[in-house]
Amino acid sequence: MEKKIIKGFPHLKFEHQEYAEEELIQRSDEFYQMMNRRRTIREFDDRDVPREVLEKIILTAGTAPSGAHKQPWTFCLISDPKIKQKIREAAEEEERISYESRMTETWKSDLKPLGTDWEKPFLEIAPYLIVVFKQSYGMEGDEKIQHYYVNESVGIACGFLIAAIHQAGLVTVTHTPSPMNFLSEILNRPKHEKPYLLLPVGYPKKETFVPDIHRKKLEEILISY
Repeated sequence: MEKKIIKGFPHLKFEHQEYAEEELIQRSDEFYQMMNRRRTIREFDDRDVPREVLEKIILTAGTAPSGAHKQPWTFCLISDPKIKQKIREAAEEEERISYESRMTETWKSDLKPLGTDWEKPFLEIAPYLIVVFKQSYGMEGDEKIQHYYVNESVGIACGFLIAAIHQAGLVTVTHTPSPMNFLSEILNRPKHEKPYLLLPVGYPKKETFVPDIHRKKLEEILISY
């Protein structure tokens, strides 16, 4: 592979795969159609998924761009039933309190069409949980390494992660119990890592129904200049 020194640092020649205009349009439409079939799923089958699939999905998330290429993320992959049970119990306790006292009536009213409540059985039923942690700073031995645009970087990586889950033929639900500090304790993560997102991953239950809701049309989300 061709290399070049630019401003004192080694660079690799970028190999770009270009497509004819017709194929370009087709590829963009096929990916949109696949992602438009994506739905948030809360009813999981307990069938196992090859671990290699989860590892490739996480590797895909790790290809996301990040501030100064610091890659400020940690992905915890959990299949141990006892750990999943602990996470469910702690998450449900936080969710129960939220539904009873933290959420406004408007918030709870907005959630009603989605059919959600404080009970989260999918945290035990799904064969895998992925817990994403953001790294406020990095560590090399005892030395702190500064990270930049942490929330933005981890958010982009999570977008890649969700797309990869669905591209593989699996489903998920983005779960963000608040607060999420119990995840740090259960998984024994270091203090510079903060829980960001919890994703159950697996196959949907054979007969699953999802809310009859619709996404905004192009003219509602696009402003052309």
